[in-house]
Amino acid sequence: MPHSALPAPELNLEVTSKSTPAAGSGRPMYYEYQPEKTVKAQHGTTLRCKTWEAEAALRMLENNLDPAVSLVYDELIVYGGAGRAARNWKEYQTIVRTLKNLEPDETMLVQSGKAVGVLRTWAHAPRVLIANSNLVPAWSTQEHFDELDRLGLMMYGQMTAGSWIYIATQGILQGTYETFAAVAERHFSGTLAGTVTVTAGLGGMSGAQPLAVTMNDGVCLVIEPIDERVKQKMREGYLDEQARNLDHALELCEQYRKERKGWSIGLTGNAATVLPELLARGYKADIVTDQTSAHDLLDYIPEGDLAAVLQLRQDNPAEFRQQALASIMKHCQAIIDMQKAGSVALDYGNNLRGQAEKGGLKVRDEQGQFLYPGFVPAYIRPLFCEGKGPFRWAALSGDPQDILRLDRALLETFPDDKLLARWIEKAQAKVPFIGLPARVCWLGYGEREKFGLVINELVARGEVSAPIVIGRDHLDCGSVASPNRETEGMKDGSDAVADWPLLNALANCASGADWVSLHNGGGVGIGNSTHSGMVIVATGTPEKAERLKRVLTTDPGMGILRHADAGYELAQQVARERGVLIPG
Repeated sequence: MPHSALPAPELNLEVTSKSTPAAGSGRPMYYEYQPEKTVKAQHGTTLRCKTWEAEAALRMLENNLDPAVSLVYDELIVYGGAGRAARNWKEYQTIVRTLKNLEPDETMLVQSGKAVGVLRTWAHAPRVLIANSNLVPAWSTQEHFDELDRLGLMMYGQMTAGSWIYIATQGILQGTYETFAAVAERHFSGTLAGTVTVTAGLGGMSGAQPLAVTMNDGVCLVIEPIDERVKQKMREGYLDEQARNLDHALELCEQYRKERKGWSIGLTGNAATVLPELLARGYKADIVTDQTSAHDLLDYIPEGDLAAVLQLRQDNPAEFRQQALASIMKHCQAIIDMQKAGSVALDYGNNLRGQAEKGGLKVRDEQGQFLYPGFVPAYIRPLFCEGKGPFRWAALSGDPQDILRLDRALLETFPDDKLLARWIEKAQAKVPFIGLPARVCWLGYGEREKFGLVINELVARGEVSAPIVIGRDHLDCGSVASPNRETEGMKDGSDAVADWPLLNALANCASGADWVSLHNGGGVGIGNSTHSGMVIVATGTPEKAERLKRVLTTDPGMGILRHADAGYELAQQVARERGVLIPG
């Protein structure tokens, strides 16, 4: 039986806001409105809303908050430090009530986790439009956002948390797998067998790294300060083994390195402490990276006794930030030093380098380039030039068999794609379904449209038992401006041009997506990125097939337009070959 068909894991047992307020925010949460019954996505074919599109939005919102999926349920925090699905429990209830009453030609407007209006639009218009965390540029600072958040006027949407298309750790897994496969191809003769990767973080996103490394046959040592997170990822199947201490961890690493066996080891500790210790011992990792929550200083756990620093975060956030920054600088310097000692170093997009730079650490060379590169410019950008990125779908039925049926259809649709076949085989064997069953797969321009129509036809024929939600990460080829991550080091210097994600959101609305979102700060923190998301629901109707054709061509097409405009010859070539219209 595929691992992904196994029962869902236990609830996330992290400390909740009722005992420790999230990051000492003091934000109003209106607990009197918290549902008595734990929020989980409804399964089956019974509608509570007037359309499947509104029902899909409701189920995906519920899925984001499912305690098996979310990071801190009581605070409505889904992942990424403080990324929330709704502003507070009162506004959550309002969103649910509004979705249930939404007419087939109405659109709900959501401003930072609060339903603020319902407009009469068109049946083919989006049912939901979402804007999260967006501030006028001169005011787009973490400090200004934090004050608005404290007052209950705004929330951090992260990427897929506030746009209701999060699918737990699997959501980033294939992209992480693709990245490590590219590292293997460039540096290690096509395989990570016999190599050790050292990284840190076992949250909702970073938890993908150990499994992605082992899927490429490497050994992964991952450092995480919260012991329960280590155990959680073992329960979920993303981590193989927990080490007793650093000595034990290194013994295991060397054992599996010699055996050339893919295996992951979790170590409870702090990267700012452990990485310098590895250097002091002369231990050489083959690859070093990191995916802790560094984008907001309140979400990065500094060195010290865990209970004490969490209490400090509640009692004295300013001092906590200072200690977090000091640990980030130490952590980042250790990665730079490990690179000098011969490790392949890459940043995995959490803005660790940017925060260290703010603290005064030298993280760039004389030409202004980072001393170690981000994963997108180093390994992923060629895929973006082809319109490829993290495409995903979820079964509203709640039935894992629907996803397994789509897996078969995917392989039948692209029979010559050996990398895709390898991914599906490994995903079925190793990736659990958490919350609503879902799958992620990197597909490009033309491929998304083709498979979207296959999905719609399977729904129409009843070969899957309910409509399928189709979406993607905000980290995609044409939907984000993020100078320290996705758009780092653009060929023409247009790293910070945010017109592209704005155009992406507008184009998806015009093409007929079912809900569209526009956020600030996801992945790298407030003021450091602008990004958009889209979702469309395959309901099996001919009308929806027409909208799927447009949306799933428009959306990845924005990636080709963006990179062709920046001067990437591969994107220009793809545009010519596939008929992407570019004036001039």
